[in-house]
Amino acid sequence: MNFVIKLFPEITIKSTPVRNRMSRQLTENIRIILKRHFTGAKVRQDWDKLEVEIPGEGAALTREASSLLAAIPGIANFALVRVFPLGDLHSIYEHTLEVWGQALRGKTFCVRVKRNGKHPFDSVEIERYVGGGLNQHAQTAGVNLHTPDITVKLEVRDETLYVLEDKTQGLGGFPIGSQEPALSLVSGGFDSTVASYQALRRGLRTHYCFFNLGGKAHELGVKEIAFYLWNRYGSTHRVKFVSVPFQGVVNEILENVDPSCMGVILKRMMLRAASKVAERGDIPALITGEAVSQVSSQTLTNLAIIDRVTETLVLRPLATMDKGDIIDIARAIGAEHFAANIPEYCGVISVKPSAKLRLNRVLAQENRMNMAVLDTALAEAQVQNIDAVMADVEAGNPPVERVIQPLVQDIIIDVRHPDETAAKPLTHNTNPILEIPFFRLSKRFAELDTRHRYLLYCERGVMSELQAGSLREENHHNLAVFRPDLAKNE
Repeated sequence: MNFVIKLFPEITIKSTPVRNRMSRQLTENIRIILKRHFTGAKVRQDWDKLEVEIPGEGAALTREASSLLAAIPGIANFALVRVFPLGDLHSIYEHTLEVWGQALRGKTFCVRVKRNGKHPFDSVEIERYVGGGLNQHAQTAGVNLHTPDITVKLEVRDETLYVLEDKTQGLGGFPIGSQEPALSLVSGGFDSTVASYQALRRGLRTHYCFFNLGGKAHELGVKEIAFYLWNRYGSTHRVKFVSVPFQGVVNEILENVDPSCMGVILKRMMLRAASKVAERGDIPALITGEAVSQVSSQTLTNLAIIDRVTETLVLRPLATMDKGDIIDIARAIGAEHFAANIPEYCGVISVKPSAKLRLNRVLAQENRMNMAVLDTALAEAQVQNIDAVMADVEAGNPPVERVIQPLVQDIIIDVRHPDETAAKPLTHNTNPILEIPFFRLSKRFAELDTRHRYLLYCERGVMSELQAGSLREENHHNLAVFRPDLAKNE
């Protein structure tokens, strides 16, 4: 089984040294991937293309190889190639008919030939002979030299005929390893997932930095999606997954910062921490999933204030993209079901954010904080090789029970931010309700009467499930999640 691989066009217009370097990197990346799956796979480098040879034939083998090639950055497209002894013009026609006969029925077509070597015929003669034969015997809709439905491509090299078929679109972009590394700030949602993919596609060796706001369950979900991105699109190069416990930072913000500034200050704290992580790893750039004006902290004014805390380059691949387009990319790369199950972390960003803050106001609010919490978070950060994180995911805790109708003895705990509970109080006819914000819950829960079961509540169920998982890690098992909204689906 043979494939011909075309380089991403931006590679072909580089200077000769850069083009050669990128082509060599792509060749090596393809070789690494294919040799994991196919013994004896070979990759040969040519000026404008690469050639792949894999021992064996068959539809299943072809599908597997095509799936692998389609996920390697740097490839514009690739085509399965059938290889035959050259023979005469009629032999060339017969081999071409064997490959293309069925596909040409009812279609307009043309034949294009590339030839190297000495032969008793030239490229135009091959095109005319093969095209005439196909037009007569393949039940086509005729020859169209300008806008054909199908272009039949042949290559003749010395005494070998190559018939190209099944052209497949590649990822494009640059080979991983051809650019400097970067650190992606991942939350597991659509935006950071797609931003990480865009960085991989551009050839960046992408490490992952996760700020844990919701305990073990949140971390496991993000590890799973980071591993998927690396394993599918970037596994030719080893990278790190860094988890920074940020609950203490969030608590400090929620206790001491005005609601209008919370979102921006949280982002500033994340950039401060990520810059330190990047510096330790000799990584020159950060990647975020922010898109202009998608939320209040992402206006141009607020983004400028956020960026002031670091001298590290911040890349925003999604800066001008629409949310719908971002979700479409997540779906196309196979990451939609991961991202859809890790919604935004509700309650962290205040319900009263400002879209146009002033720097002096933000600085004044930060002066009210104990910045030592950031040093503590960085000191407790955990670093893993990305290929080791799935062991944690596979050993993860089972999901927390969801309750639609409480039992008589159950006590409901509203874990939402005080601004949310004030704006939309929770009421229930029979069960008592405690209001304990999520950022105080860990300390308060140990003081509660263990004879009761406690049902954690937030409006969308995200925060309550994350907090329940975190409490269970601390060996509290007298709890579940209160989800009255699920009654609508029954």
